[in-house]
Formats: sequence, structure tokens, C-alpha cells
Amino acid sequence: MDYIYLFLLLGVMLLSLIAQGRVQRVFNKYAQVPSRSGVTGARLAEELLYRNGINFPVQAVSGSLTDHFDPKNQVVGLSEPVYGSSSVSALAVAAHEIGHVLQYNEDYGPMRLRSVILPAANIGCRIGPYLVLGGLLLSYLARGTGNAGWYIALVGVGLYVMMLLFQLITLPVEFNASKRGLEMLTDGGYLAEDELPGAKKMLRAAAMTYVLAALGSFVTVLRLFSLARGARRR
Repeated sequence: MDYIYLFLLLGVMLLSLIAQGRVQRVFNKYAQVPSRSGVTGARLAEELLYRNGINFPVQAVSGSLTDHFDPKNQVVGLSEPVYGSSSVSALAVAAHEIGHVLQYNEDYGPMRLRSVILPAANIGCRIGPYLVLGGLLLSYLARGTGNAGWYIALVGVGLYVMMLLFQLITLPVEFNASKRGLEMLTDGGYLAEDELPGAKKMLRAAAMTYVLAALGSFVTVLRLFSLARGARRR
């Protein structure tokens, strides 16, 4: 059965690489298409924040596709190709980030739940697999002395499940931010009707990376549980 999990993980990793490459390609394609509104990503973000009565700063950050909203410091960070650009890609990304700001401002349920789970997800991602391996080793070294290894391995699986839950909750957060972003672009007249398909393609390509990340975590959970069952059989 080990080769099945390995095949699945490799398959998901390959699809993830393809998806990440597609995000960059779609972004680059529509980064060459200037919006007729002429509004830059930074200006769009500032106007949308103002319209919603939110006074968060918008800052330029280095890199490409490093755009984010930092709820701890209440700052919107836009990458260099987005901050000063008026392209269809730039407006789509900027509006998406403001969608996250609106979620935060409204105390959007999935975003709040994701923040609660994040510390446990980080711990689970870092030490969960090692606990499973440790449980396997203990069951091998102490055969016939109980199921301590099995219980340790189960704790490891449970911790990693928190990572899976975090990524599953991330999906509605990201989809909703994109939906809000597209609505703001349409209602504000920032993108014309024939410019919207490019923005939608950009956001759909980005969303697929989150779907594949969740799928990869699911396969990893299955693999870790399979290993944990091995600790019980010893």
C-alpha cells in the first residue's frame, strides 16, 4: 500500500507545481492588459477601503504575488507588480486582498475560525509526522509492552489533522474574498464587462492552488494514519 500513497503524494505535488505555474502565467498575461479605468492597484485598494469606512494603510511589498492582508498589524501589502500597475491582473489581486479586509472587518466566521486553528495547525505540521515516526520506533523497540507507540502515533495524526482543517477552512475564505473582490470591481466600474473574464481567470487559477494544498494534506493524513496502524500491529 505504501506505493499508492507515494504515487498520490507525487501526483498532488506535480499538480500543485502546474497550478502555481498557471497562476504566474495567467497573472503575467493579464498584467499586460491595462484596464480602461487606469486605476492602479494601490489606488483601488485605498478607494475600496475608504468606501467601506476602513482606515488601513496600503503598502508596497517586494516580490511577485506576495500580496496579502496582515490582520495583526492591519496592513494591506501589495506586491510591486500590483501596487503601481493598472492592469487587469493588478486590480483583480488588489480587490481580492480588500475582500479579506472586509471579512476581517465583519468578523467573517470562517476567517475567525481559521485564526483560532492556525497555532495548532502550525504545531501539527511541524511535529505531527515526527510523532507518528516516533510511535512506530517505540512500538518496534518495545514490542509486547503495550500500545504506547500506537497512542503516540495517533496523537501525531490528530495534530496533523489540524493542518488539514486549516486548509479546508481556507477554501471558503479565499473563494469568498474573490467573490467580494469581483463584486467591488463590477459595482465600482473599475473593470469593464469585457475585462472581467481576465480577472476571473486570475482568481480561479489562484484558488486552485489552495484546493490542491488541501488535497495534499488529506493524502498526508491518510499516509500518517496508515503508518500509525502499523504501530498498533507491532
